Amino acid sequence: MSTHEEYTIGFEEEYQVIEPASRQLSQDAERLIARARETLGDSVLSELKLSQVEVVSPICGSLADVRREVGRLRQTMLQAAGAEGLAIASAGLHPFSGWRDQLITPKERYQDLLSEFRLLAREQMIYGCHVHIGLTDRAARVGVLNRVRPWLPVLLALNANSPYWGGEDSGFASYRTVMWSRWPVAGPSPHFESPTDYSHQVRSLVSAGVVEDASKIYWDIRLPERYPTVEFRIADACTRADETVMFAGLCRGLVRACHEAELRGDEYTPVAYSLLRAAMWGAARDGLCGELIDLDAARLVPASELVVRLLEYVRPSLESWCEYDATVESVERTLRDGTGAARQRAAHAHGGPEAVMDMLIAETAGCKQE
Repeated sequence: MSTHEEYTIGFEEEYQVIEPASRQLSQDAERLIARARETLGDSVLSELKLSQVEVVSPICGSLADVRREVGRLRQTMLQAAGAEGLAIASAGLHPFSGWRDQLITPKERYQDLLSEFRLLAREQMIYGCHVHIGLTDRAARVGVLNRVRPWLPVLLALNANSPYWGGEDSGFASYRTVMWSRWPVAGPSPHFESPTDYSHQVRSLVSAGVVEDASKIYWDIRLPERYPTVEFRIADACTRADETVMFAGLCRGLVRACHEAELRGDEYTPVAYSLLRAAMWGAARDGLCGELIDLDAARLVPASELVVRLLEYVRPSLESWCEYDATVESVERTLRDGTGAARQRAAHAHGGPEAVMDMLIAETAGCKQE
């Protein structure tokens, strides 16, 4: 990330590797990665499980760039998977494959995770979408972390895409969020009194042995050690490419809006961690199909009301890039068609778990499932 660039976008998508006939997770990620790297090079990475691959985008300057890169990366991965007799799907969890059948990638870093986190690492088979927004001033990035926190439940509700676990409906829109929250440094970040307080809390986690280094702090929004970015890690892997673009646009709009508020010195009331955590849990359970906690008023309101407020908050930022209308269109499509979680449940009602996987595979490839 060039140090002179602000509000640039990078994203990472994690895909499920699928055996087409059974629709189960396949353990052939290394074979798929080798094939895909012939075209994409080091933009394709392994992950904890042999049923998972990750793609990393180049730096994008606009949502049009993001849209183009999502399409390019997905199409290349689809071609590589087809050449290996495999398929890929994008969603927060596989609806019915069991964790006991999944193998750990035979690399030292993943074996170390298994040694440290034990059953948690074995059960871990979640898939996310991460977005990085460039911001060079580290002190400003800490201020942005604080100001973005109240919007995290809304982002989670819009991108909920993991209702099924082990062949059962979890009752949650994003059960991936629940699974991930069990790790010691996951979930919403705390409020930081200053950049010095941020550095102190990170150092304390490392010195206490909670994490090996700061790169292993996995808050829903965090400051990566290697890049001058604000990283959003809250979203389930998005099935439709348009949902990834929507998430990236909302993240960039939030970072700019919060950064400008920080520069102006706008006052705000920090959200209590206990209330924020409860709001995240509620968003993971209900997605857009219910009420969310209005963190300013500490009361329940319709989810759609908070979505409208989010769009109003980011509107000036997105309009400055001529990206507001496209983002609103994507959000309205999500409200109309349902989140990934809602569409998975609709597919299940129509044809059972196999129909869910057929829908995920088709939509990941950019095909509309009738």
